[in-house]
Amino acid sequence: MSGAGAPPDEPFDARDISVGVVATRWHTQVMDGLLDGARRALAAYSVSDVTEVRVPGTFELPVVAAELARTHDAVIALGVVVRGGTPHFEYVCSAATDGLTRVALDTGTPVGFGVLTCDDDEQALARAGLEGSTEDKGYEAAAAALRTARTLREMRDAHDA
Repeated sequence: MSGAGAPPDEPFDARDISVGVVATRWHTQVMDGLLDGARRALAAYSVSDVTEVRVPGTFELPVVAAELARTHDAVIALGVVVRGGTPHFEYVCSAATDGLTRVALDTGTPVGFGVLTCDDDEQALARAGLEGSTEDKGYEAAAAALRTARTLREMRDAHDA
């Protein structure tokens, strides 16, 4: 099962971390779940400085994430791509993954990767954090971005000391 072996989530006070959230508009039910999960994580970690932006689809996530990374301590990217009968799935998944990785590396701003790449709608719903879902990838992406932002801040502070 995907998600097996995940560490326990122990929220910390992240009120001093600003967060940009970029989410797609496709697959409304799944996206609502991912966004709600990210919002739950941000609340659990006491984050109040949040900017939410919606984009048409997963392909558009990297460019908006890059802009958010200029002004925020962490970015959370949320989307879903469901496999179809054409190579479109591979192209979009690869472009989004490579683009979001580039944003993180080029800016030094962590990007929580909450992009579901699923074979069918059932897999996406199982990971969306909805009632009956087995996983909450929106929450997990937000928590990962916050933990990485804290780690980077601690490393930079130690270097500056």
